[in-house]
Amino acid sequence: MNKKTVIVLVAAVVVVIIAVFRIFGMQTEGENEVENVVSLMEKQIQDENKLEISGYTLDDPNVVLNPYEISPLTALVIFETDEEVSPEVTIHGDSDLTTYTHTFAKGTEHYLPIYGLYAGRENKVTIKCGDEEKELTIKTDEHPDDFILPTSVKKDESKLSNDLYFYTPSSSGYTAAYDVNGDVRWYLTESAIWEINRLDNGRLLVSTERLAEVPYYSTGLYEMDMLGKIYTEYSLPGGYHHDYYEMENGNLLVASDDFNNDSGTVEDYVVEIDRKTGNIVKTFDLKDILKMTDGKSENWIEYDWFHNNSVWYDKKTNSITLSGRHQDAVINIDYDTGKLNWILGDPEGWSDEYQKYFFKPVGDNFEWQWSQHAAMITPEGYVFLFDNGNNKSKNEKDYVKAEDSYSRGVMYKIDTDKMTIEQVWEYGKERGSDFYSPYISDVDYLDKNHYIVHSGGISYKDGKIQNQPAGLAGADTLKSDTVELLNNEVIFEMILPTNNYRVEKMSLYSDDEFELGVSRELGSLGVTDTEDEKFTLMSNAKEQDDDYKSHDISIKKEKDRLAVTGTFKRGTEVKIILYKDMMEKIYNMRISTRPYTALCVDLGNNNDSDDLTVTKYINSDGLIGKYTIFIEIDGVIYQTDEYVSF
Repeated sequence: MNKKTVIVLVAAVVVVIIAVFRIFGMQTEGENEVENVVSLMEKQIQDENKLEISGYTLDDPNVVLNPYEISPLTALVIFETDEEVSPEVTIHGDSDLTTYTHTFAKGTEHYLPIYGLYAGRENKVTIKCGDEEKELTIKTDEHPDDFILPTSVKKDESKLSNDLYFYTPSSSGYTAAYDVNGDVRWYLTESAIWEINRLDNGRLLVSTERLAEVPYYSTGLYEMDMLGKIYTEYSLPGGYHHDYYEMENGNLLVASDDFNNDSGTVEDYVVEIDRKTGNIVKTFDLKDILKMTDGKSENWIEYDWFHNNSVWYDKKTNSITLSGRHQDAVINIDYDTGKLNWILGDPEGWSDEYQKYFFKPVGDNFEWQWSQHAAMITPEGYVFLFDNGNNKSKNEKDYVKAEDSYSRGVMYKIDTDKMTIEQVWEYGKERGSDFYSPYISDVDYLDKNHYIVHSGGISYKDGKIQNQPAGLAGADTLKSDTVELLNNEVIFEMILPTNNYRVEKMSLYSDDEFELGVSRELGSLGVTDTEDEKFTLMSNAKEQDDDYKSHDISIKKEKDRLAVTGTFKRGTEVKIILYKDMMEKIYNMRISTRPYTALCVDLGNNNDSDDLTVTKYINSDGLIGKYTIFIEIDGVIYQTDEYVSF
């Protein structure tokens, strides 16, 4: 009997076995296809069908409010002109500093993004095309009921521009931009946390709204305009958290994770993404650079030992600067080799082999930083960062209490030849505990002697300032305090009754041009690890009973993965089985609210209840064809009667 004949016989036997299973009610194929979730990028194709231009003129334009349905204070004004013109748009505000004018590129077909509308108003917008002028009234809805507005705004208008302050939330709230009066002029209804900044092409780069892992690791990044139109989605196997940096060649350095590393660690991995392909072209694993057990801060834990919260590339030195909150250390590594150049922080608690990388303080009034965020290199070559100031010591007996502590923006001058460090500027110490933020926060360099210091994680419980992130401290009152300084003078300050991760001061309009279509999905979420793969007839699967139904299991398919959600008691053993051609792919569903520690944002399902609602994601990479879905709960395998196709 030849090989070909054997294969045919085996296939015939498989067909017969499956037929027998069906005859006797042993269901091995799901009857219903799982629900498909339409992605933002898929939905925007539908949204663009309503953006008609034919027959619309300046005198009677097509005005589409919130065209992509995630940016309520925007509109798109669409019309044609007989001759090429450069339209000028003015969005009228309550003052000169809150009025915005922008001139668009010359053409005959005009899709004019309108940004900076007020909520709950009839907004006046003027459009000029040569000698012609059209005044529009665009009415917007009120803010959502849970929108957070400033409790205090102080400003010196003579020293301010009409740029906006873009905030990303770490607790409740929306990604939003406020003008100098504290009025909201833009926000997203979809979750976008971490860094928000503009790329060189003028578009925003923000986190996706989808989680790769709880509590806050997103699947990647969206390159989008202010309308909410996504032009590129970058997916990463290790997801994205905290920060990114656009390099001169356009590539992105991204704080990511290696979820499959043997140590089970997080927030110690940086990748470089090729902007043209989405491929990862370079990786930096901090476990290869530092000793995990050195320099422990109070919040150090084995699997979140470094807790990288910022990424900065410096062209002059061809180096990358990273901020390790849980080692109270800012480190600098060579971009080409990944070798350690220096460490900024208190050297206490570090092994002898690393002492040569630390600086020696010189000058007066010097203080080290503690649990810092947002480390960068300024054009002058200084290290600029937000010093959260947690404890101000690595020795518990010397810890400073929250009520006696302070946070600050601080700038250090370093000499890498002499290995000396001098403190050259600070703001916040004089504010005392009122400005104390034990987590998150930001600094920005706007120009020489022109900075933003954002204390974003201030929290209180029963009127007492807290020394831990709001979610861990059980805080009942939140505050973020953003200060803009020019020549050491406060020219703007805004307080919001919430915690915000970062603040960026940016113009309302940029030089990017709106484009229809033109959307790319780059990169990959990678292959999800299986616990086991084995041959089976799947003859022991039970029909759904009351116990199964009590877990409220839902199964949905996203464009690039399967999402299984359910509610289980702590300690329950749950597995997801994808079954095809008598082969099981078995995936473990971890019943925990914190597979990884959350110390920066209060997202996820963090509670003390024994009933936990969790989601397991199974990426489509490596999966082809139709799979029947089974759920195993404490050793009992259940039919879901559903299937998924990839």
